Amino acid sequence: MGFVLLAVVALALLVAVHRYVWRRFVGDTTATGSRLRRAGTVAAYVLPLLSVGALVSGRSGVPFWLQQVLAWPGYLWLAALLYLTLALLVGEAVRPLLRRLLARRATTAAAGADPARTPETEQTEKAARTPETERAGAAGSDTRTAAPPAPPSSQAAAASASRRLFVARAVGGAAAVAGLGTVGYGTYGVLRGPRVKRVTIPLARLPRSAHGFRIAVVSDIHLGPILGRAHTQRIVDTVNRTQPDLIAVVGDLVDGSVANLGPAAEPLAGLRSRHGAFFVTGNHEYYSGAAQWVDHVRELGMHPLENARVEIDGFDLAGVNDIGGESEGQGPDFGRALGDRDRSRAAVLMAHQPVLIDEAVAHGVDLQLSGHTHGGQLWPGNYIAELSNPTVAGLERYGDTQLYVTRGAGAWGPPVRVGAPSDITVVELASQHA
Repeated sequence: MGFVLLAVVALALLVAVHRYVWRRFVGDTTATGSRLRRAGTVAAYVLPLLSVGALVSGRSGVPFWLQQVLAWPGYLWLAALLYLTLALLVGEAVRPLLRRLLARRATTAAAGADPARTPETEQTEKAARTPETERAGAAGSDTRTAAPPAPPSSQAAAASASRRLFVARAVGGAAAVAGLGTVGYGTYGVLRGPRVKRVTIPLARLPRSAHGFRIAVVSDIHLGPILGRAHTQRIVDTVNRTQPDLIAVVGDLVDGSVANLGPAAEPLAGLRSRHGAFFVTGNHEYYSGAAQWVDHVRELGMHPLENARVEIDGFDLAGVNDIGGESEGQGPDFGRALGDRDRSRAAVLMAHQPVLIDEAVAHGVDLQLSGHTHGGQLWPGNYIAELSNPTVAGLERYGDTQLYVTRGAGAWGPPVRVGAPSDITVVELASQHA
């Protein structure tokens, strides 16, 4: 019942937002029955249908080629709708100011049309008029060519309508440039690929021998109907250029099955580091067949850590399954991963979601590496992400445990990032004994 109510509210909101956007971009700026209005009205129906199709196609078993056809326009329209709406809301504050400015200019222009006619001259002419002069003037005028002037009220209404149309088109045009420009730039940022971010993190129990150990942290690649093999190759090339000692892929690698996305993931076999590449599941793996993906990444040369740990030079590297696996009996198990370890050694934990930090603190983890949040991905999404995550991006300390959250290397849904650029983070561990 709760899900149905939420779905109804979401649908009502979507309809209301589309109605508002149609009114401001189409209804207020085009003539009734014009081609532009018809085209805008058709788009107002088709675009949301494409968005709904993109959202549901991935989990409804439709052919992958159809998912790809729907994904680009459907997801991009969701991002465009957000920023067009935000731009229009800003325009609502500008709209009345612009109208008043234009009305004032029109009044000033009308008053300045005959500067020689001052109030004093008008009074003199009125006093000089007599019935005889008025009759003479009337007799000498050519009534056949005179046209009655338009009523003042009609002229004022026409001028007001003209100003409203101009303001609607000016504000709509500016909102379109701002909204679509934002989406375009955000799309370029995703398709360009993630940038390398570097951070040094001191660990109290890290021995001198491991000082300067570098871990390339990659999360939220989100291979799917939009981001494919070329995206994977960009990430692999970027990681390899950093020459890390170890690679940590902390979940949400894919949005789809091995059958559909296996070829897109193949470049991961080219990841190179001294101690190899390790992988833990994210929640999206459990939407996509986690067991098959764990087997597949192992075939690609990566080392899945399913509630397990390995000893690395100077510290323990542990990994836990994502919370999303709990419904399949494969959720995080900190006891298996960390329960019997030597607590005199430093421990680095790979866990997709930052919310596992409390368990990490309880098990004496020195550093947790996470993703999941995308840093909010689309501003102001970061404020929403803060409601459900202890840390949205960056490094924070919780007791004796530090948590580092990467913004991720890809994007979910719209291939767009605004205010949260994608990254691959090279974490350099520092010994306090060095």
